[in-house]
Amino acid sequence: MSYDVIVIGSGPGGYVAAIRASQLGYKVAVVEKESLGGICLNWGCIPTKALLKTANVYEYFSHAADYGIVAKDFSADFGAVIKRSRGVADKMSKGVQFLMKKNKIDVIMGMGKLNARKEVEVTGADGKMTAYQGKHVILATGARSRQLPNLPIDGKKIIGYREAMNLPTQPKTMIVVGSGAIGVEFAYFYNSIGTKVTIVEFLPRLVPVEDEEVSKELERNFRKKGIKVMTNASVEKVDTSGAILKASVKTQEGMETLEADVVLSAVGISFNTENIGLEAAGVKTDKGKVLVDKYFKTNVDGVYAIGDITPGQALAHVASKGAVICVEAFANKDGKYAHMPEPLDYGNVPGCTYCSPEIASVGLTEKQARDAGYEIKVGKFPFTASGKASASGHTEGFVKVIFDAKYGEWLGTHMIGANVTEIIAESVVGRKLETTWHEILDSIHPHPTMSESVKDAVEVALGEAIHL
Repeated sequence: MSYDVIVIGSGPGGYVAAIRASQLGYKVAVVEKESLGGICLNWGCIPTKALLKTANVYEYFSHAADYGIVAKDFSADFGAVIKRSRGVADKMSKGVQFLMKKNKIDVIMGMGKLNARKEVEVTGADGKMTAYQGKHVILATGARSRQLPNLPIDGKKIIGYREAMNLPTQPKTMIVVGSGAIGVEFAYFYNSIGTKVTIVEFLPRLVPVEDEEVSKELERNFRKKGIKVMTNASVEKVDTSGAILKASVKTQEGMETLEADVVLSAVGISFNTENIGLEAAGVKTDKGKVLVDKYFKTNVDGVYAIGDITPGQALAHVASKGAVICVEAFANKDGKYAHMPEPLDYGNVPGCTYCSPEIASVGLTEKQARDAGYEIKVGKFPFTASGKASASGHTEGFVKVIFDAKYGEWLGTHMIGANVTEIIAESVVGRKLETTWHEILDSIHPHPTMSESVKDAVEVALGEAIHL
């Protein structure tokens, strides 16, 4: 059987590419080995947010007296919490199934790989292999938990993010190795519902890709919540022979032994580029990632790659945007789309972390801006001075903006606080439109909101602060 477009993988890159291709008049098939929606929808972005919402609700109950409410005898039903999370993921996966039918996209279940003829060979659960021909083949196979040699994931005592979302019982103690988004989100969730959590981070600070002040604020908040934070530290080995595992942690002071029920390895991801036929088809890679041009075309005609397996940020929204750019680019050459799409701007990609307090950022950090040679103006507005934050009982955190002092270019925004992932978009759009501080100050921000703190931070940068 032949198709105009075959997409291998149905995550936020794959299913978006399939839908956009169908909208432009192509006959499309998606190959998926497990569940529609991929890791993000089934085991990542969506179900983790369901867990984190439970943590938020539990925290509200814990601090109900602060709001004048008496709440007694409440507890977390861990099984019900996990069940709700899985239910949310299942509902969203069914939504993708609906979108496939709505857009007349064929779904082929099985493991897909390229062969030397650039056909897509799909091996089903029964072991039977069928070859499909596609004029355009898009690789969107995503990523998985990275495993360290000294932390082999066994799924029981040493776990990855998939197991962390589906444990049969709540652990009393947990060691989280790594403090990127996955690590701090799970650390927050489990700590909130009563698990004693220790974070071990190899680098000098938590969430090391974020602005340094954001890292310090998160660590301060986590320590206040009772999370033990160990930076400049590494887990050298784990003894899992007993009922309680023992982790040997190397610190700047020497070796320390930690005991816990479970270790969560959150040390990054590995790219799913093995066994998908890249070598057979002659597709070039570098350090495990597929090399592509600005329109996601590989060195092989008719073969494209999007999402985590390509250079750039491994984020769902990057994969989705890349999917649209990829499809519209070859559709333009096929005469199905009026113009070439604008390439993806990797310098204006927002990053969001959904622990509490939340983290959101886009653009350069203060250090990056200074290292790049900019003379900068920096404004920082604390949520302690926000009326909406005070009314909601979430005054932790701040908004920090960075501008080029000479031309007013908006270089970066860095936020930590309640719901900041919902207000970062203003900075992304503003930077896209080459907005300066003048346009932000001339735009009325609604009061009282958390979002007006962006405007307040700009006022601080210019020395015109009114609410500080």
